[in-house]
Order: sequence, then C-alpha cells, then structure tokens
Amino acid sequence: MLANYLLEELVTFARCGTLAETAAALHVTQPTVTRGMQKLETELGVPLFIRQPNRLSLTPTGELAAREAERLLQANDQAVHRIQNFARSQQTLTVTSTLPGALIVLDALRDQLPAQVQWPTHALTTDPLVALTTYAAGLVFTNVPLSGPTVTAQRVGTERLAVNLNQFMSQANQPSITFAQLKDLSFVVLDDIGPWRAIIQQHIPNAKFFYQEQRDALAAITQFSDFPYFNTNITPLDPTPAQATSADNRRRLPITDAAAQMPVYANYLTNEATRVQPVIDQVIAIWPE
Repeated sequence: MLANYLLEELVTFARCGTLAETAAALHVTQPTVTRGMQKLETELGVPLFIRQPNRLSLTPTGELAAREAERLLQANDQAVHRIQNFARSQQTLTVTSTLPGALIVLDALRDQLPAQVQWPTHALTTDPLVALTTYAAGLVFTNVPLSGPTVTAQRVGTERLAVNLNQFMSQANQPSITFAQLKDLSFVVLDDIGPWRAIIQQHIPNAKFFYQEQRDALAAITQFSDFPYFNTNITPLDPTPAQATSADNRRRLPITDAAAQMPVYANYLTNEATRVQPVIDQVIAIWPE
C-alpha cells in the first residue's frame, strides 16, 4: 500500500513542476522530496520521471500516477469525513433543509423534539444527497425527492405561496391571484427564501425584487411602505416573522399557479427509518394546509 505522504508529494510535484517548489509547498526539504519520489518509483516498479540535468519532469506514466494519487487522496479524505460524521450521527440526529420553510416548522417543534435532534438556522446550499450519504445529516427536507438505492423520500406536505397587497390595489379585490396578474409590480423580499427565489423571478413578468438580508429591515420596510411582500402557509408558525403583522393594510391572496404550490419531502437513508420517522411524523402533524 502506498503511503499517503508519497502520494501527496507526487500530486504536489505535478502541480508545482519543480522539486524546490514542491518542497516549499509541503514545508519539507528538497532531499526529502527526492527520496520520496525515488521510493515511490521503487514501490510502483515503473519510471515516473524524466531526469535531465537540473530538470525533473513527469513521464506519461507519471502524469497518470499523479492523477490517480489525487483521486486516492480525495477518497481517503472523504472516507475520514464519512467515518467522523457517522460517529457523530450516533449521538446526534442532524436535520437539514434546502427550504427555509421546513426549518420554521422544526423551530415550532423545538420544545417537543428530543435534545439530540439538531438543525441549522440557514437552509442547506450544498448537495443534499451528499449530506445524506456522507452522514453529515440524517434527515434532509427538499422540494424534490432525492433518489438513490439507499435513500427513501417521504412527502410531508405542501408549502403554498401567497402575496400581500395593499387593500386599495385593483389586484387585491379578488379571493386569489396568479403570477401573471402580479406583472410589473415591485416586491420587497427576504433574501433567504430558497427555491422560491427562482420561482418568483421566473414566473412574474417584468417584476422588480428588492431583497433584504436582515429580517428586521424587511419588517420595517413592509410596515412603513406599501410594497407587496410574499409569505406562505408556513409563515404563521414562524416565531420571528419577517413582515409586520399588525396595522397592516394589505390583503393576503393565495397564488393559484401550480408553481406556487411546492411539495416538501423528508429524505433519509432507508436503514435510518426507525430513527427519523418520529421526527417526520411530528412535522407532518403540524404542517399547515
């Protein structure tokens, strides 16, 4: 078995191009790198380098070996992370979500869920399937079911988008509304709304969106202006709503387009069903219609 330090030296040499730069990058001496490269050639039993006066370069076989070495190092790092994540997962059930709405539901359940169930304050921005398969998370909520031979996806509910319009606007005089009827309007929107951001930008013609990172800033703007804003059927569960809720002269209109009805799925490794199902059941129980 090839030692990791030999693989790292080869990968670094392929990137740096000289023994001196390789030694500097690895914080070792140049003779140390030279001995390592010789040892690697001996262990592999093939020439990896073209040796010329004052110059060392990789053979085609050496270039292949460097690529393979990089893959081996990456696989080793990934294995270490999986093992560490798995060990942590035995003590803590980490729940993540690509949807802020699911995190609001979890926050509403905080006093009812066991202490070992934990979740972040912000939506997941990396690959949710990778989070599951590397044991970085034991349960992931998404708007698209994840697929894989070891993964189960279970629908927990639907998040439904609505818009809040000034009651004196002509569009407000109806029980519901469509994206097309919101064309040309300007909206104030919380920055972290997950997949909803792409949906409203794609489906509302000629609209302008003023995104706010701070929830307090958004609440102030909605309180002292007539800008329309969005919320969903999940919003009533939010203990810290982003919009003003008192003395608001707006009417809340559900948006009837299919794109405004977002299915939400709980995804988990199939062999973890026993651990995660109680959490899923509680989420389903309080999920608003």
